Amino acid sequence: MTKNKALVVGARGVIGSNLVEHLNGLPEWDVIGLSRRGGPGQLAVDLLDADDARTKLAGLTDVTHVFYAAYQDRPTWAELVPPNLAMLVNVVDAVEPVARGLRHVSLMQGYKVYGAHLGPFKTPAREDDPPHLPPEFNVDQQQFLEDRQQGKAWTWSALRPSVVGGTALGNPMNLAVAIATYASISKQLGVPLRFPGKPGAYDALLELTDAGLLAKATVWSATSPAAANQAFNITNGDLFRWNELWPKLAAWFGMEVAPPLQMSLQDVMADKEPLWNRMQTEHGLAGTPYADVSSWGFADFVFGWDYDFFADGSKARRAGFHTYVQTEQMFYRLFEQLRRRRIIP
Repeated sequence: MTKNKALVVGARGVIGSNLVEHLNGLPEWDVIGLSRRGGPGQLAVDLLDADDARTKLAGLTDVTHVFYAAYQDRPTWAELVPPNLAMLVNVVDAVEPVARGLRHVSLMQGYKVYGAHLGPFKTPAREDDPPHLPPEFNVDQQQFLEDRQQGKAWTWSALRPSVVGGTALGNPMNLAVAIATYASISKQLGVPLRFPGKPGAYDALLELTDAGLLAKATVWSATSPAAANQAFNITNGDLFRWNELWPKLAAWFGMEVAPPLQMSLQDVMADKEPLWNRMQTEHGLAGTPYADVSSWGFADFVFGWDYDFFADGSKARRAGFHTYVQTEQMFYRLFEQLRRRRIIP
């Protein structure tokens, strides 16, 4: 069997780590992970340094597929563009000249392409919706790949998930871990689990994307001729409202709910690190640093969506990807994984 050689860029994140795990379970793939800090079996590369990227990736002559899921946060939308575009450019500039058998470059995007982060947007969002006024680094990254691919043997794809459900720690955008930590601390304090977002957010219609499902879709789009040089919304396939799901999540933790109360988790959870440390001793937990489970700013962002937030995932279904995940069960599975790893009590 001829093996594919994957380079997963951003291998420590909630998306990249699940993709690495999925690829490692497929016999036809060999995998190299890449992240800023590195790790077991991973390359440590500063992708903002073009020379560092070129030097450390020079030996990847047998890479056939680049899966790009790296991200660097910045305070404003405009400030996100230069570093996130530069990192992608530096990867392609380093790999393309040496990897003569390169067949595909996969780009991870999101609903920011549709302006979902700015306020109410057209739903369901579709891949051919008109663009919005920049700045938007996802759009710039895709335009770079489209331009670079012209006349080349390799193809590209862009995956557009909703908020991704996974259990990677130390990630600035992990909603499931934030909910699990918030619930665990609330239970420790003997208070009910209140929805902390905007009042309208409790009733809005949303969807999420399971990290395992996204990994399967990413490999499918990178290997299916029907998916070449296109963007795809990747969704679980169901819709929900927090007003129905939230009490079910509370019940999983054995907790009561009370009426929603808008509060900034970034503010109210800022003093909870000593409590977290005591909980780890009391419950025999793994000793995970509080910073690694504290995606409070992102949780506030998601819980602030007092408008519908979903896209049309049918283009991927029509092209041949038919995997679905029930969002409620996804949360239970992720919480159980966190409990099994002794991250939460």
